[in-house]
Amino acid sequence: MPPVLHPAPGFSPGFVADRLDEALSLRGRVPVYGVAGLPGTGKSTLAAQMVRLADARGIDALALSIDDFYLGRGARRGLARRVHPLLARRGPPGTHDLPLALATLDALRRGDAVALPRFDKLADTRRPPSRWIQPARLPQLLVFEGWFLKTPPESDAALRAPINALEREHDADGRWRQWCNSALGDYAPLWQRLDWLTWLQPPGFETVPGWRWQQERRMQSQRPGHAAMSRAQVGDFLQGFERVGRQALRTLPALADRVVALDARRRPIS
Repeated sequence: MPPVLHPAPGFSPGFVADRLDEALSLRGRVPVYGVAGLPGTGKSTLAAQMVRLADARGIDALALSIDDFYLGRGARRGLARRVHPLLARRGPPGTHDLPLALATLDALRRGDAVALPRFDKLADTRRPPSRWIQPARLPQLLVFEGWFLKTPPESDAALRAPINALEREHDADGRWRQWCNSALGDYAPLWQRLDWLTWLQPPGFETVPGWRWQQERRMQSQRPGHAAMSRAQVGDFLQGFERVGRQALRTLPALADRVVALDARRRPIS
């Protein structure tokens, strides 16, 4: 029996139009509209919908994801050897190629031609440069989405106690979470490139595993020849996101320019 998937993803046309109008009101040669949301909240879907609507209006827009700047497997394995074994896993702060992200955004904001990196989540590595995307036209708007955009570091005291089984069993001394927390500060130059931030607020972190599982099944249905994570593997994988995800839930409502609360079915309720 084929997998039962979440209904076709997408926000309402009116909601998407409002977000695009918001983005187009920003100043700058090529404004950067940020969309933040925990895994599975629909941030990449919203970014894609905004770009499609912009295209229908005759406006050249481009969506980028912080996920496309993940370090490849080889680089993460190097971090795992030098710093902590958990850094072989993609996701947390410190597992992105920040110089590449900054160079790519700056080139697009200047109006320079640049190839866009792409990360293959099913293969868990960055695609080779020969498969990067070359935009047909220079964008007039950038929509940049990511799961922890502008999330600030936690206090040292907050890091002391593990919050889940992953931290208890694999980071008992706290080295991994301390390193990731410190790495959050390195993202400040990237956050400064954002002219606006919309935060998609889920009911709580507890809804994220189910939403991310639906996303995993959808990716697998689109590429049936590639192995996907099981539901248990998705739950384990998300434990690496939980600490920073909960910090985002606590802090981003006060830091974002717009907060959009979502119900349990990912529908905006505010």
